[in-house]
Amino acid sequence: MKSYRKELTVTTKTRRAYVNITREVEAALRESGVHEGLCLVNAMHITASVFINDNESGLHRDFERWLEKLAPEKPYSQYDHNGYEDNADAHLKRSVMGREVVVAVTNGRLDFGPWEQIFYGEFDGMRAKRLLIKIIGE
Repeated sequence: MKSYRKELTVTTKTRRAYVNITREVEAALRESGVHEGLCLVNAMHITASVFINDNESGLHRDFERWLEKLAPEKPYSQYDHNGYEDNADAHLKRSVMGREVVVAVTNGRLDFGPWEQIFYGEFDGMRAKRLLIKIIGE
């Protein structure tokens, strides 16, 4: 069995953003040489997320509005966590959106359903953050 590990670094220009990372993950899969197995992609920061969904801008705006209703950024004083940093809302948003995805690898390709793509969700951005891609298989 093969094992392949790659890190990506993402820096967003805004505090919150959704970045399609499907092509980068597909490139890592090609580099790995794995044809049958599993591909894990996870955010290595507690205020970021990796998730699978449709690449549709209206849906991304819907995520933004929905998450902001669940855990509004301001007022910062509403959160016990805020003090040294003002990012409690980002921790909560990450808890809702998830840490990682696992995708089956079949015939050297990510085995997606219709419209599925992989996204990085940033909830406390404007600084470099790491993503891990781990691929195992044969």
